[in-house]
Amino acid sequence: MDRYCVFGNPIAHSKSPEIHAAYALQTGQQLHYEKQLAPLDGFAAAVHAFIAAGGKGANVTVPFKLEAHKLASALTVRAQAAGAVNTLVFGADGSITGDNTDGAGLVADIVQNAGVALIGKRVLLLGAGGAARGVVLPILEHRPAALVIANRTVATAAALVEQFGALAGPGVLSACGFADAAEAFDVVINATSASLSADLPPVPAGVFAPGALALDMMYGAQPTVFLQFAAGHGAVPRDGLGMLVEQAAEAFQLWRGVRPQTAQVLQALRAKL
Repeated sequence: MDRYCVFGNPIAHSKSPEIHAAYALQTGQQLHYEKQLAPLDGFAAAVHAFIAAGGKGANVTVPFKLEAHKLASALTVRAQAAGAVNTLVFGADGSITGDNTDGAGLVADIVQNAGVALIGKRVLLLGAGGAARGVVLPILEHRPAALVIANRTVATAAALVEQFGALAGPGVLSACGFADAAEAFDVVINATSASLSADLPPVPAGVFAPGALALDMMYGAQPTVFLQFAAGHGAVPRDGLGMLVEQAAEAFQLWRGVRPQTAQVLQALRAKL
């Protein structure tokens, strides 16, 4: 049976095996998916050992996405753009192809699951780290009217604007500090790690247009501080569980050539939170 896994440290909390088992059952694919705790100083060795044991592909989570990018012998366009890899495909010729399905997962959750089109919309992306970098290209591919990247250190956000500016139309992509995001947006995405410490990115309440979608990449049994803040100012809150399920579907399709349906899997995971 074909073997797949998710590498991380820590990894016990990962829902990926449950998600991929559901996808395999749904699509009639014969595979085994497991968690792999890689040593902090031994990611590459763990990957090569898994390949030697017959592994066909892997997901990569914190803190190894940058190392996976370096390890890959080939990168997809979106992995190159993101500068990080969360999905590996192992070829019979020994090749390791790195991809990044996070941005595609986010956009699929917004457009398909939340039913919010991005075309012609004003989008605010909070944060300019690895999580934000991975979603800029997929968002731009949906042709928003504006994508503003707000960050505590404006120079970091400006570097992303410089990197992706040629892929956006004139004036579409811009950077600012958190406090300078003074306009109203149709979609506000929190790609910072603030929710991990129950903190809030210091953005004005006016960033949420009436009925705006506010999405936090984090998820849990209770809404994050950011989602509570957004809901209190007229936005529709959405956590990152749908993004998780959709990025996994994207990886599953890469490995198996079939796209699983995500709605029931998302509903089942939601019920267990």
